Amino acid sequence: MAEIVLSARHLTRRFGGLAAVDDVSVDLWRGRIHAVIGPNGAGKSTLANLLSGDLLPSSGSVLIGGQDTTGWSPERVSRAGLGRSYQKTNIFLPFSVWDNAFLGAQSREAQQPWNPLRWLQPAARSQRARERCAGALALAGLSHRHGAIAGTISHGEQRQLEIAMALATEPQVLLLDEPLAGMGAAEAHKMVELLLRLKQEHAMLLVEHDMDAVFTLADHLTVMVNGQVIASGSPADIRADPMVQAAYLGEEH
Repeated sequence: MAEIVLSARHLTRRFGGLAAVDDVSVDLWRGRIHAVIGPNGAGKSTLANLLSGDLLPSSGSVLIGGQDTTGWSPERVSRAGLGRSYQKTNIFLPFSVWDNAFLGAQSREAQQPWNPLRWLQPAARSQRARERCAGALALAGLSHRHGAIAGTISHGEQRQLEIAMALATEPQVLLLDEPLAGMGAAEAHKMVELLLRLKQEHAMLLVEHDMDAVFTLADHLTVMVNGQVIASGSPADIRADPMVQAAYLGEEH
């Protein structure tokens, strides 16, 4: 049964006299992909940063699983169940694919009951962390690449790895900022298939410029221009909205 996992209300972020995000509300449901689209400078990434704790809101609130996470640090928001990727791939290039994902899995070990002897044990010996890591790589389609150095794999695989690092933290919510950026057709198709698999168990917010992918993936769309929401609804509603067509999509959509 669908449930709201993340709810943001009246989020605003001002930089001096500029409102980069202006009174924006969104709900993210488990099993659904909510896409946020709009021209460059619309406030899409700023919104994602407000939801993840990378930026503090000037006003408004964010709840994850019914818990008010407004003003929390990104680390604390992550522990509340939020994982994210960024516009620019954010991985450790000299490390192996396994080691990258294991860092995410290992970060959850601190949530286990306090045991002072654990600090004397090698992190790699944690069976639970290893299981989380292996599961995340399998979900991301990278099990066969676990031993490869991250800096040597393809751009598409690096984007998959960044998602695997988030999955290793066992998130309830995924915020994905332009996961298809810079991909060719084959890699983009593979990423779309991955996101469709992941939505079954997660609430997802997708910021993306590839409109073909957006309309393939999204169950709900929010359109932003100059920090404000100008339309929000089903893909069919957004395609037909004259304000959206004039501001962003163009006649071909």
